[in-house]
Amino acid sequence: MHVTSLPTKYGVGDFGPAAYRFADFLKAAGQNYWQMLPLNHTTVKTGYSPYNCFSAFAGNPLLISPDLLCEDGLLRKAEVSRVPASDADAVDYDKAAAYKNKLLNAAFARFKDRPRSADYEEFVREHRAWLEPFAAFVALRRRFRGRLWSDWPMALRDRKAGALETAKNELSEPIARERFLQYVFYRQYLRLKRYCNERGIQVAGDIPIYVAHDSADVWSHADLFKLTRDKRPRLVAGVPPDYFSKTGQLWGNPVYDWEQLEQTRFDWWIRRMKHNLLLFDFVRVDHFRGFVDFWEVPAGHETAIRGKWAQAPHAEFFRELFRQIPFAAIFAEDLGYITADVREVVTRYGFPRMAVLQFAFDGDPARNVHMPHNYNENLIVYTGTHDNNTTRGWFERDITKQTRQRLFDYIGRRTSASEISWELIRVAMASVARITIVPMQDVLGLASRARMNHPAQSKGNWLWRMRPGQTTSRLAERLRKLTVAYGRA
Repeated sequence: MHVTSLPTKYGVGDFGPAAYRFADFLKAAGQNYWQMLPLNHTTVKTGYSPYNCFSAFAGNPLLISPDLLCEDGLLRKAEVSRVPASDADAVDYDKAAAYKNKLLNAAFARFKDRPRSADYEEFVREHRAWLEPFAAFVALRRRFRGRLWSDWPMALRDRKAGALETAKNELSEPIARERFLQYVFYRQYLRLKRYCNERGIQVAGDIPIYVAHDSADVWSHADLFKLTRDKRPRLVAGVPPDYFSKTGQLWGNPVYDWEQLEQTRFDWWIRRMKHNLLLFDFVRVDHFRGFVDFWEVPAGHETAIRGKWAQAPHAEFFRELFRQIPFAAIFAEDLGYITADVREVVTRYGFPRMAVLQFAFDGDPARNVHMPHNYNENLIVYTGTHDNNTTRGWFERDITKQTRQRLFDYIGRRTSASEISWELIRVAMASVARITIVPMQDVLGLASRARMNHPAQSKGNWLWRMRPGQTTSRLAERLRKLTVAYGRA
């Protein structure tokens, strides 16, 4: 359940009252985990995808709650009373961003007139390594009206000390605004996380393996990526043809220069891991196989078909990771085309892996790793993920008659579209997998319109919103009863 999907009057979910009500629902339903998508600063250019962000560290200001800003005295209630009308079922990011930016500007104006608090100063000191380049990047990007940083004047593109210092002096107020927004974001988020933890709910996060070229990370660490002399991507990331796309997926992110990363003892990546493990109780590493080998495609290609596999120094990376973070609580997104060497790395380090029930009823049931009778305990089972259709939508629109019959044979009876998600929730909970994660759309039994993401489709994603009042006490009791029955409460 991503934060943007929470029901609020502001057009997009945030860390405010609806998030606390959702945590209360999870507690009432006997749940132990709330998994979120990445919370990073999204961009209009990439369709507000949480997997293609301005920064691997900075939080998304859209998730800041105006209601909590009112509680802190940074906004007046009159300022949040006239809210533009919004679709109850879908986020309108552009409208929400325009409205919230006005509120955040007003909050910053009040904050500037206050003495700096000790916790603000501590936040700036603690996060200086990523916060300062990020704030400068956003301020410069706004100065150059959204132009790619690789098109900025050469001295700023290449981060020449004199030019950068001059720009920081000229843009001191916009830079201070970005520091403030990050401070508020993390203050509100960590308050929510503490509320969850106090109620026995662990928060699971998600690390996208790649970052956007148009990001503070690539601008400030250009040597860690395979770029051309003029700082454009030379090779870009994706995956070859798979379940989701016959032409593969061309993500377009610059790929890492792993040789250069190794020379730094993987400093940037390990700082990123530490940062996320402070924010979350445990973390899913998206596209885990990219730490072992990765698909790289020459920049400019229209599809991912003509890429090639390249190796990453996984043994050296994980040795250094566990030297610095001995008990790193991470699990592997190992879906799609997984080779023996990737499985070997997952097994060697004991990473929990994933299984998805929507993939279970195709192929040989004796060999299909998504079939519950083939599970081991060190596994997290999903009915579906944000990249899948909802379970009801999958049942109604995506599967063949043969797959449907295999499903009926497995659960021992026929079932309807309205009940199929609960049948698979039961199958997941009855399995030996250590953890069961269920998309909220499946708890609500929603059809295809509630799907969160269509891989390889650039528009129409990340839009679903839960309606107010859908998390009823009756629904919580139904979920709790099943959770208790299978010893998972």
